[in-house]
Amino acid sequence: MLAGTALKALLRERHLQEHRAFCREYDKVARVVDREQVGGYPSKATFYRWLSGSLTGLPHPGHCRILEHMFPGWKAEALFLPWPDEPPTDPTAAPVPPAPVQQPANLTGATAAAGLAGVTAIYTSRTEFSHEIPTPKLFDSASEVAAAGLSLNLICQQYPDLKLRALLRRASVRLLFLDPDGESIQRRNREEGHEEGHLSAWSRGNINIMSRLRDDLGEAADKLELRMYDETIRFNLMFIDQRLCVMQTYLPALRGLDSPTFVMERTGNESSDLYSVYHHIFASLWESGKTI
Repeated sequence: MLAGTALKALLRERHLQEHRAFCREYDKVARVVDREQVGGYPSKATFYRWLSGSLTGLPHPGHCRILEHMFPGWKAEALFLPWPDEPPTDPTAAPVPPAPVQQPANLTGATAAAGLAGVTAIYTSRTEFSHEIPTPKLFDSASEVAAAGLSLNLICQQYPDLKLRALLRRASVRLLFLDPDGESIQRRNREEGHEEGHLSAWSRGNINIMSRLRDDLGEAADKLELRMYDETIRFNLMFIDQRLCVMQTYLPALRGLDSPTFVMERTGNESSDLYSVYHHIFASLWESGKTI
């Protein structure tokens, strides 16, 4: 009988199968391996998906590094393989922890992503995504960013101000906002049940912030391009360095923060990866957008 992953079996052997105990051990390892990961342990819901085997793809690379150091000899791919949870055939035999599974040399994150049309992670909400992959992980080393959505709070509000200014000085950034005076944002505002003008205020405020930051760039101002569009909003799209896409759906009557979020990588095969599908959508919206 299959009842979870190899990771679940290993954690049970160490009595770390409860979320709180796991988080303590995670931080202990992170202080040695990567101090930026301290406090970056998975949410409770994500942790139990790790154990149940219901995760699509592999966790964020930072998580994979911590887990591989937590269990020497194990690769992240092996930790998330299904694992039998049957009692030993000999009832007198002592329980034996599962041994590392040898993986083919070419089984990499990229290979796994290619088998899932480039999708590497799925989160039930943007809140859960932001906990798992904070904005510094997305933007600190980025050299090219392109985004389309409603008010683009992920980069305009959730990324620290000093880091945002540094990003704008070194990177090429294109931001496409939903028109704060358009019909589409008013429809969305009514659908989510906000007071009149609520979403428009967010979009307008973030446009003003980015416009002021662009003015401060001087000769580098042309590296930041701002546009807006007025079409029914279906996705929030973020592309980083032409290799990573964060896609969030907009569902009926559900706030953006509460909507599912997908992370995908460019596989190099445009006929079979979702990155290319959403990049074409962004390109179409960008071309028809109004320059700010």
